[in-house]
Amino acid sequence: MRLLPNCLRLLAVASLIAASVASQAQTWPERPVRLVVPFPAGGATDLIARVFAQRVSRNIGQQIVVDNKAGAGGTIGSAEAAKATADGYTLLFTTSSTHAIAPHLVPRLPYDAARDFTPIAHAADAANLLLVTPSLPVKTVAELIAYAKKRPGELNYASSGNGTIVHLTTEAFKAQAGVFITHVPYKGTALAIPDVISGSVQVLFDAIPSGMPHVKSGRLRALAVTGDKRSALAPELPTVAEAGLPGFSSVTWFGLYAPRGMKADLVARVHDAFEKAAHAPEVVESLAKLGVEPAPPGTPAQFAAMVAADSQRWARIIRERKITLE
Repeated sequence: MRLLPNCLRLLAVASLIAASVASQAQTWPERPVRLVVPFPAGGATDLIARVFAQRVSRNIGQQIVVDNKAGAGGTIGSAEAAKATADGYTLLFTTSSTHAIAPHLVPRLPYDAARDFTPIAHAADAANLLLVTPSLPVKTVAELIAYAKKRPGELNYASSGNGTIVHLTTEAFKAQAGVFITHVPYKGTALAIPDVISGSVQVLFDAIPSGMPHVKSGRLRALAVTGDKRSALAPELPTVAEAGLPGFSSVTWFGLYAPRGMKADLVARVHDAFEKAAHAPEVVESLAKLGVEPAPPGTPAQFAAMVAADSQRWARIIRERKITLE
């Protein structure tokens, strides 16, 4: 008979905990929110995060404070964010490199990308341009593939370094097209562009904002964009898939995570705040200047599924092409 009061007490405690969790979601945010960006200030991810932070701050009535925790390709800041309390006051704004690529390239990664985070929102995507030197006698993706097949090993491509999205994208292109083009890594594509212009390196996948001015000046030729749809930032260009390599797609995605264990109703509240911001006209305009487009509306579950598929794809490319960071 003594069990009944104990059960009632347990039920009362459980009810209080449930009420507290519900209240937490309803009142979020009651203080400034820390947004960890695991890359240096002034870089692409940082600039995109600040566009979102400014608009979300206005929407929720609390400041979103960007905290740059750079180092080790984004893995240091990501690991720090993973250890925070999942109460909505520490969030991580990151990209493909930390959650879809690093798990397959970085030995002893200090976090589990799938297990240690709560997916919140797919924020934005950035496609690249497929660029060639103007002296190369090709004007389409199909012509580039045909040219490379006839001259295996004669063409070179530049990347922003081993294991970067540019490197992986080009290797994925080579694998699907069945061509051999020699890799020439640089410390950033900005350093590679003069060599592509001169013709000492012939092929480069590069971001739209940095590549397009050279296309418009005639110093480089753009053949296509790498997304699964045409880019609003360069609508005249076909996708690689349209232009000769069906099914090909490669984008850098940007997304929002919380530490593992965030409650579903709080996830929904944070997700809605960031997704609403993504489609505000001034955000769309600011992102366009950075070569980025807002992600289509979606759910946290859809974001998680997209990342999982992206991770599997890059894992296969890294394994099959024997890519390392060295």
